[in-house]
Amino acid sequence: MKRVIGLGGIFFKAKDPKVLYEWYRQHLGIESATDGSGAMWRDADHPEIPGCNVWAVFPEETKYFAPSQSSFMINFRVENLDELLKALREEGVQVDPKVEEAEYGKFGWIMDPEGNRVELWEAPKAVVSG
Repeated sequence: MKRVIGLGGIFFKAKDPKVLYEWYRQHLGIESATDGSGAMWRDADHPEIPGCNVWAVFPEETKYFAPSQSSFMINFRVENLDELLKALREEGVQVDPKVEEAEYGKFGWIMDPEGNRVELWEAPKAVVSG
């Protein structure tokens, strides 16, 4: 079984996400989505590959990274979330019992030995728009 097949995204906390998004837009050309979900892009050479990369800034007080105290969270793309979470549990990895399904894929979470929350994402079989 393949485990991680790519980087899904990088999420981090900021005191003022709107100001930070504007800074990155102005200085690095990273355009955020109009709904505030972050910047998303797909490999231009392979647009048929499902999924995209997400770069998102969260409010400093977000609970989305909990129980981690870290100011960031990495999202990895995986091929089969259920199988991977099962294998990780068997290996003694701390796995969040919650799994979420949405139109843009399935999500699960683990904690690394340093206490960082890691998001695992199985993209839907159809191409995700972004």
